[in-house]
Amino acid sequence: MCGIVGYVGQREATSLILDGLRRLEYRGYDSAGLAVVNADGIEVRRRPGKLSALEMVVQNHPTSGTTGLGHTRWATHGRPSEQNAHPHADCSRSLVVVHNGIIENYSGLKDRLLAAGHHFSSETDTEVIAHLIESYFKGDLPAAVRAALRDVRGAYAIGVLSAQQPHTLIAAKHGAGAVVIGLGEGETYLASDVAALLPQTRDVVVLEDDEIAVLTPGECRISSLDGGTVERTPSRIEWNTEAVDKAGFAHFMLKEIHEQPRAVLDTIDGRLDDKQGSALLPDARLDPRQVERLRRVVLVACGTSYHAALVGRYMFEKLAGLPAEVDLASEFRYRPLFLGPDTLVIAVSQSGETADTLGAVATARAAGASVLGITNVVGSALARESSGVLYTKAGPEIGVASTKTFTSTVVACYLAALALGRQRGYLSVIDGWKLIDSLLEVPDLMKETVQRSDAVREVAQALVNAPSFLYLGRGVQHPVALEGALKLKELSYIHAEGYAAGEMKHGPIALIDGNMPVVAIALRDASYDRMVSNIEEVRAREGQVIAVCHDGDAEIARRARYVLPVPPCIDLLAPLLSVLPLQLLAYEIAALRKCDIDQPRNLAKSVTVE
Repeated sequence: MCGIVGYVGQREATSLILDGLRRLEYRGYDSAGLAVVNADGIEVRRRPGKLSALEMVVQNHPTSGTTGLGHTRWATHGRPSEQNAHPHADCSRSLVVVHNGIIENYSGLKDRLLAAGHHFSSETDTEVIAHLIESYFKGDLPAAVRAALRDVRGAYAIGVLSAQQPHTLIAAKHGAGAVVIGLGEGETYLASDVAALLPQTRDVVVLEDDEIAVLTPGECRISSLDGGTVERTPSRIEWNTEAVDKAGFAHFMLKEIHEQPRAVLDTIDGRLDDKQGSALLPDARLDPRQVERLRRVVLVACGTSYHAALVGRYMFEKLAGLPAEVDLASEFRYRPLFLGPDTLVIAVSQSGETADTLGAVATARAAGASVLGITNVVGSALARESSGVLYTKAGPEIGVASTKTFTSTVVACYLAALALGRQRGYLSVIDGWKLIDSLLEVPDLMKETVQRSDAVREVAQALVNAPSFLYLGRGVQHPVALEGALKLKELSYIHAEGYAAGEMKHGPIALIDGNMPVVAIALRDASYDRMVSNIEEVRAREGQVIAVCHDGDAEIARRARYVLPVPPCIDLLAPLLSVLPLQLLAYEIAALRKCDIDQPRNLAKSVTVE
């Protein structure tokens, strides 16, 4: 994995492929390559490292052709190197493959192919696919791809190019993230993310699992792997190209931090029922009979989405009156789950392609539970495989470290909890009105908060060389502490831990000394007095307290070394404000340390393999 771009048409493919790969850089990668087909056969260019290294090779050794494939790789099998970079070729060098995913039975397949006389030149599992297709190729490329994939066990999203059929690209998918086909006039595109296609076309078709697509100039034919014809109406993508540009900001992440008020407004837009004091969520398919028999909610997610789900748990408990629990999607299937029709499983994934989350969805549906998917990507696997879907409407998020999808996911949980609370009669109409009014106030408060970056920058300058951070929060702010610590780790490579503040005495307090910055989220909520006590305990051990508190809080100001104030709002929505200075703090420290903010090392935007 991680990024695929393909083109077949009348124009030179190389520049289009490089531009598409550049738009997929945010997904994370460690090497890049491309292949084009022309009268001389297939020309391949590959390099480890950043895309600029591949661009330099292409500049020095140009390629020419109107059909091509490109790839940015995030290493799974085999270290980052030129020989392991995609595309991978067969023995004759007349066929190449790019691949996202993991082939689980590649070792046995490789032994079989070696015994048959094939020669391998990489350490990857992907190269097996190229040789398998070669072994089955008898002049019909789609038939050879189908035969090869019948031998494969695992997850794959592939693109295939053959010199013997120079005006054809093949794509196929089983798990392993999205495969998007773009439709143009006399040209067809292939990508693993719609962001790569936006400058060229807005009309797309998304492959589903166990489908194969044959792409020729201006045409796309889709069938199932067993040969059955598939008819699919193209979708129109509404995002504009400005949405995937930096718009004058130094980094995509900083732009996306500042976009959060708008992302929240877009997630709310058209979904508030002022008359009933509820939320209008038709795509969530919360059938009244199903809602009536609900006895609990289970949220499953990974990473930042998991932290948003932890905030959501409080919302479902307080607004819908339903016991709620949160599971890491990667652990969900490994214990007795006791799921059934009385359980609503809410699966959260920014990309809608997270492998562990999709596995959790399959498990939940097999057990008879309804699944509500919360995702930012229309037509994603999560949207297709869930019983109902709630889109966050955050727009494209290019920075690998999620920001606006965290806040818009929290808002989506709030809307779902409000809708369930009203349907179940747990909330009155008046309660609903008050909750709606509180939500509508938040975007302006968020805008005010993100504009306070000067104070955050001063803290970052003072603490940029700290070796480790501790983040503390209680109640609904505990997930914010976890998220703040995660952002610092992701962006600056500084060790950080988020803790429930009451657990500080059960271990982390041993770490606190004059060199330990402690970020304490101390808003005036039900846990305020206890957070003040925690701050005093940190001060007694000479820890450096950075407090996120409400505007004008003199009690905290005289106890903390640094103060990051936020405006007050209702407790359930306060994470939408308290997380903002923590995002900015991680950003500013990473910028001072000259880290790769939009593409942190070793990270991928969408984790499409388990």
